[in-house]
Amino acid sequence: MLMSGVPRGKFRPAFRGWRAGRPFWGGLLLTLGGAEILLTLKASLDVVLHVGMQGLAGYLLPVVMLLCGLLILFSPSQRLFYSVIGVLVSLGSWVTSNLGGFFVGLLLGVAGSCCTFGWLPDQEPRVSRRQRRKEARAAKAVAQPLEREAGQTA
Repeated sequence: MLMSGVPRGKFRPAFRGWRAGRPFWGGLLLTLGGAEILLTLKASLDVVLHVGMQGLAGYLLPVVMLLCGLLILFSPSQRLFYSVIGVLVSLGSWVTSNLGGFFVGLLLGVAGSCCTFGWLPDQEPRVSRRQRRKEARAAKAVAQPLEREAGQTA
């Protein structure tokens, strides 16, 4: 039993179900990209490159990235709009926020936005390789006795 009152075996399937209904990895990458850019803005002056407009836009764009990532996670019905805004803001962070958080935040934001844009909620969940092999073995096990019976009667 966990401290929250949810049995240990019930949390993981519940989280997987929640995660399957939204573009989880895209939203997470976009959120991490925004957070990384915000952290590089707070780096020491020895590390920071002063490129472009360092004023309000330097803080505004990573905050918008972070919000878009969170909105993708918690409101997946509007994922296309948030992913387009996320990729534009991520690319804009190149100019305003230390080369997009030294390219790491920029790449995380673009990758997350692209993953989100390409996510299809209507698609059947992928069957794991292990599950496909198990089903193939079961089908083969059922087919072998039937072939033997057919060979004996002929």
